[in-house]
Amino acid sequence: MQSAVRQSPLVRSFRRSLAALGAAGLLLTLLLGALMPWSEPGGAMLLMLPAVFLVYLGTGLLAWQRRPSNAMGTLIVGAGGTMYLGNLVNTDVPAFQTVGVVCSTLLLAAVVHLLHAFPSGGLHGRTSVATVVAGYAVALVLQAPQYLFDPRSPAPWLAIADLPGAASAGGAVQRAAGALVMIATAALLARRWVQAPPRQRRVLGPVYAYGLLAVLFIPFSSALLEGLLQFPATVRGVLQFAVLGGIPIAFALGVLLGGFARSGEVEELGAWLGLSGGGRPGVAAALAATLGDPSLRLSYWVPERELFVDAQGRPVRDGPGAPQPPGRNAVRIDVNGAPVGGITYDSSLIGDPELVLTAGRVVAIAVDRERLTADLRASHVELQRSRERLVKAIDSERRRIAQDLHDGIQMRLVLLALEAQRVGTAPAGEVASRASALREEIDAAAADLRQLVHAVMPAGLVERGLWAAIEDLTDRMPIPTRVDMTPVTGRRALPQSVESTAYFVVAEALANTVKHAAADSAAVRLDLDGGVLRIEVHDDGLGAAAANGGAGLRGLADRVDVLAGRLELTSEPGCGTHVKVELPCA
Repeated sequence: MQSAVRQSPLVRSFRRSLAALGAAGLLLTLLLGALMPWSEPGGAMLLMLPAVFLVYLGTGLLAWQRRPSNAMGTLIVGAGGTMYLGNLVNTDVPAFQTVGVVCSTLLLAAVVHLLHAFPSGGLHGRTSVATVVAGYAVALVLQAPQYLFDPRSPAPWLAIADLPGAASAGGAVQRAAGALVMIATAALLARRWVQAPPRQRRVLGPVYAYGLLAVLFIPFSSALLEGLLQFPATVRGVLQFAVLGGIPIAFALGVLLGGFARSGEVEELGAWLGLSGGGRPGVAAALAATLGDPSLRLSYWVPERELFVDAQGRPVRDGPGAPQPPGRNAVRIDVNGAPVGGITYDSSLIGDPELVLTAGRVVAIAVDRERLTADLRASHVELQRSRERLVKAIDSERRRIAQDLHDGIQMRLVLLALEAQRVGTAPAGEVASRASALREEIDAAAADLRQLVHAVMPAGLVERGLWAAIEDLTDRMPIPTRVDMTPVTGRRALPQSVESTAYFVVAEALANTVKHAAADSAAVRLDLDGGVLRIEVHDDGLGAAAANGGAGLRGLADRVDVLAGRLELTSEPGCGTHVKVELPCA
């Protein structure tokens, strides 16, 4: 996306600031090199100090530039700064040596801070904040006895008394307190690693492990390498510098591999919106690339269905307002105060929801456009399903009619034909009685045929229209049924498709009332207003009906959908059932 979008002024200004910070770091490195005692024994090894500082500076600026929305890049640069301050003790300038003595162990606290802040860049939870504060207190406050009570320190002018015992005790307390900080850090990081999803564990594990080993190795390396393994001091120094230089590299790799939120390029989304054609990726892809979260998902609000759907129109379960699993969060995108979509993202990568909201506001119009597309797809899918159900229902009805004709009326007509043949050959005394019985059978077969035709299409509806058919239907109800409608006189005002759908809506609703509602009474209301036929059927039964609970109501919804109508079902338990349908008559 970056190659296709012109950088915004904000991003250009930000990168110029990082370049200036890098240049300042180089100048500080040159200053440190000029003040180092290169001629003294071991002076060559001191060359690694500015080199390691440059590693911190370079990796920190890279992480900062790639993911400026959180503080990881800033913290890496800051950790390099603490190392720089501690190394000032090696210079020959008293003021710088004073700073170096005071800050000699500050780098360890900065690494602890990095461990707690990774990967989002912020401290999460009071325990984490307290542990980091304790780490800085151990590095600064408990370091004081080392130079206040020891005139033999690199800055003897800071000593207020010569108390070797107090200095030694202070060192022991500092080491013990530092060990407690490390134990607390290890416990917190282990819990975070266990709770992280598998994809995050692959990034968190190596960074956590290396950081913990590094902060343990630096203070104990002297006893381990020189005392136990009898390594020369130069070897210990080289290994310490190597471990120190690996710390920023480990965190920078975690930044680039794990993915952090990119806030400096959010403004570029505005320029991205101006692209056209195939050169512009989709909204979801642009947001995922800009925010640095490949797992980001975009959903769209469908107000008619009051739910979030994906780009294919399928309902989503993790949209805004829904319960989110650990490590996930969702925000809503609004246009003029109305929801148009939502963004579900990895909260362990993007620690600040406001950043996601800002990006969502930038692309809100594009999201609204894609929402309409998703809504159309969802409507198309639902319409296709309703059509499939209607085809199945029609085929099923055809099979039923064919079965009734074959097994019922057809067989009776065959039997009547045989009986008529026997009447023709019967004795004279039996002809009258057998002919009368044949007439009764013919009348019964005609009644069955009329009932079958009525089930397919009521004769009253065909001959006299919807209003008369509804009156006839309610008159035959076994429970009192009130009708409220104003018949339309004169020229037929309703299309045949609307009349047949309206009739079957009322018929099915009343049939459900008789079969399932256990109601004492029912009411039917029809009203033609402004080209829209409104139908309401209400009963005082048990309620608790569901639109998808049976084939009858689902079939009604399908019929209404085909005519671009709307069906609303209200059926609270114990409060009866109210079916409301609106059918456009244009």
